[in-house]
Amino acid sequence: MNFRAKALFFSLSFILHSGYAETRPNILFIFLDDFGWKDTSYMGSDFYETPHIDKLAKGGMIFTHAYSASANCAPARASLLSGQYSPRHEVFNVGTGPRGKSAYRKLEHIAGVDTLRKDIVTWASCLQKEGYTTASIGKWHLSDTPEPFGFKINVAGTHSGNPSQGYYPPHPNVPNLGKVSKNEYLTDTLNQRACSFIKTHKKAPWMLYLTHFAVHTPIQAKKELIAKYKQKTPGKLHKNVDMATMVQAVDDGVGELVKTLEATGQRENTVILFFADNGGYGPATSMKPLKGYKGTYYEGGIRVPFFVNWPGQVKAEVVNETPIIGVDLYPTICSIAQAPLPEGQPLDGKDLVPVFKQSANLSEWQSRPLFWHFPAYLQNYATNTSQRDPLFRARPCSAVRKGDWKLLEYFENNEFELFNLKEDIGETKNLAMERPEKLTEMQEVLSQWRSKLKAPVPTELNPAYDPELEAQARENGDVNRGKKK
Repeated sequence: MNFRAKALFFSLSFILHSGYAETRPNILFIFLDDFGWKDTSYMGSDFYETPHIDKLAKGGMIFTHAYSASANCAPARASLLSGQYSPRHEVFNVGTGPRGKSAYRKLEHIAGVDTLRKDIVTWASCLQKEGYTTASIGKWHLSDTPEPFGFKINVAGTHSGNPSQGYYPPHPNVPNLGKVSKNEYLTDTLNQRACSFIKTHKKAPWMLYLTHFAVHTPIQAKKELIAKYKQKTPGKLHKNVDMATMVQAVDDGVGELVKTLEATGQRENTVILFFADNGGYGPATSMKPLKGYKGTYYEGGIRVPFFVNWPGQVKAEVVNETPIIGVDLYPTICSIAQAPLPEGQPLDGKDLVPVFKQSANLSEWQSRPLFWHFPAYLQNYATNTSQRDPLFRARPCSAVRKGDWKLLEYFENNEFELFNLKEDIGETKNLAMERPEKLTEMQEVLSQWRSKLKAPVPTELNPAYDPELEAQARENGDVNRGKKK
């Protein structure tokens, strides 16, 4: 062996035995707020335009049965970052106070907590320990700042759940944005900061959690796109002009991110994950044929768009109907980054990489139960009363999906709703009375899970509850009704 051959041999040996930093991929995790299951063109929107998102989705694996671990923002994010169902981290709602009129709430809610516990090790911390540069750009919502939870860089992240002053400056509750022009749309600003991060970190593996405020309220149009959508023929499913401009702003940014990855030579070594925190905002969008919207535990409130684009590892144009859930992203991200999972911290999800690479036994995945637990109340939108009752999007409940079957259990009156999602994706026919054997089977699965996780179930009666007033308000569809007549 000559000198040059020996040098090459020892160089390769050093790379193989000194770790895998050179081969570990970058991870771009695009996480949207209140972005519904049908809010992309590839999933069927007939008004919103998402060509860049569509191209990425079709270049990878699309999941049509992907779920958030909660129907609203904070608990969904807590589950995503912790890899745990809500009874473990105890973030059950946005805030800990009661939601909705007291006279309509039969039970005292379980308050839970409003911040992620600092003893919880996030996937960002796992990656940071393995040499990844980690950044959170956008909404955080789980504490004052994401930095103690494994993020080296924080742009815009606070405990706030939305840009309180809107999507145009000033942004008093959105820190670390740097210089922003007076007419710059916040979604564009965050996309620009994300592109700058990618350009700056070309020599080391990075993990970018781009967690947009969009398309959360306030529903505020991007001004220069208004005329375009006002001139466009409204769709049968979607027609909201302001929402359409917000969706396009996200999509245009995705296009810029891909261009930046290509220009810096990082596209082939970057995994892109695309996900949303819960269903869409009911008054502005639609998830039909799914029932429900953000805040409900029907499919429209928890089923969300998800895809992975991983050059050289995940085949293009694959549609996967395997049910997956937000807690799965923790072991998946660590697996992609080849980062060890934390010792002693329970995780409720499964590594999706074998599913991505089509090496998993999908029958096992498809029969795996997925769970939700919401021991609180969430008031309904005053403008939308098409759900189980006009007063609350969600009352205290638990839910489980196992195979094609889904069960919702309501704690106030020990009521159950049982649906076969394969035959009834719109959850229109409650089969609890017709299929008592299936009801019993699903009840046992859900009850055992709650017992295992010590999930708190509200039982204490609310002394301010007024059944007569509630009945009147329900009959009139009046979420704001507060006095007897």
